[in-house]
Order: sequence, then structure tokens, then C-alpha cells
Amino acid sequence: MTGPPVASLGMYDHPGQRAANDALWAAMSDHLQRHGIAAPSTLDRDRPVEAIWRDPALLFAQCCGYPLVTDTELALRVVAMPHYAVPDCPPERHFSRILVRADDPATTLAECAGRTVAINTPLSNTGVNLLRAAVAHVSSPDDFFGPAITTGSHRASIDAVANGRADIAAVDAVTHAVVARDEPAALAGLRELATTPRAPNLPFVTARATPPWVVAALRDALDAIMRDPALAQARAALFLAAVEPASVHRYIALRRIGR
Repeated sequence: MTGPPVASLGMYDHPGQRAANDALWAAMSDHLQRHGIAAPSTLDRDRPVEAIWRDPALLFAQCCGYPLVTDTELALRVVAMPHYAVPDCPPERHFSRILVRADDPATTLAECAGRTVAINTPLSNTGVNLLRAAVAHVSSPDDFFGPAITTGSHRASIDAVANGRADIAAVDAVTHAVVARDEPAALAGLRELATTPRAPNLPFVTARATPPWVVAALRDALDAIMRDPALAQARAALFLAAVEPASVHRYIALRRIGR
């Protein structure tokens, strides 16, 4: 038995984006309710996104692509893939910017062997998997860095490097763009050392048991919010340029990168 339906947009929900996420979800919720779906009126911000992904009552959320294809306990269905209007990100794909302090003497990733690395979460695609893929071009990723500290978020990893708790971190390009726009002072003492390989954008998902007709309604709701001119400002706040239907098959490449 499951509880009431749950919705979350916690992956890109920085303070300057919360009103935009609320506006988009209010429009989606209204669309779904008009089609007979008991959609929640508000987003769940009380629990970590990892707990929300595991809720069997999950109606809609955004998920990191790497745990989607590697964590066997996640029972999720991919609904759609967003496109973000972020510098250097082609449609459907993003990457991480590898950051060090501005005064760090390193000029290449190879020079960072043994350094302390900040990661957001161990199963993060952009914070860990793509960083390991970048390191694999210069060394063995298994023993390249020195100590690792887990910060809980890309935003906290930025602070960890800035304040000297860590020397290097890989920060998702969409998050980096948000921080550069809304909190430029947070990046003032940092610089980009390198970038990671590109990967598919974070998928929108629902619980695997969600009926196909509800999945179709979610896709219709996404299409409606992308076409609504009244939501243009909200989409811009999220750098959200387009959304297309997708399946988990688009993310199998992340498992290959992990290997």
C-alpha cells in the first residue's frame, strides 16, 4: 500500500530557482488533476531526493542518471529528458566543470594526483562518475586522488574547494551556471581546470509501477508547460530549453562510463 502521490524537483532547486519550480509544478499539477490524476499541489522539499526516488508513491521527480542504471533498489521509469540552455552543453547533454582554487599552480588534471577531492554523493554521475572518466584519460581513477570528502551537494563542493577543505571538485555544468548567475561571489576564488566527458541530462522519472496512461499524461503536462508563454520566465530561471520523451535506454551509456 502506498501513500499519497509525491512530486519533487530537487536536483536543480537552488534558492533562486524555487519559485520557478513551484510555478512549473503548479501548472503540471493542475493539468494532471484536470485529467483525473491525484497530483500533489506542492513539491516535497522535506526529504532528501534519494529517499523520494525510493518512494513507491512517486509521481514525478528528476533523478541522477548514474544511480538510475546502477542502483538495483531504484524502481523508476524514465518519463522524459530535459535540454538546458547552458554554455557548452549541446541539446540532451551536460558535463561537469572541474574546479580548483584560482591560485592553484596545477595546469592539467594529471598534476592533481594525491589531492583532496570533494564529491557531492558517491553515486553522483556528474560529481564522481564523469570525474573518474576524465581521470581515466591520464591515470588509474581508482587511486588517483588522495582523501575524498562527501559534501552532499555540488553547491557545498564549491564551498569546500573555496575554503580549502578540498583541492578539487567536479561540478555539474547546470549547477555551475546557476551559481555563476545567482551567486557569482561563490566562484570568485575558483577557476576551471578541465571538463569531463559529456553525458545525457538528468531524466524526469516516475515510479516504475506508474500506469502507462499516467506516464502519457505526465509527458503531456511537460509539453504544456514548455509551450505556455506565461511560464517563460520560470523556464529561463531553470535554463530549461526543451523536454523530450525518453526511456532508460538513453542512460545505459553511464553504466559503461562507470566501468
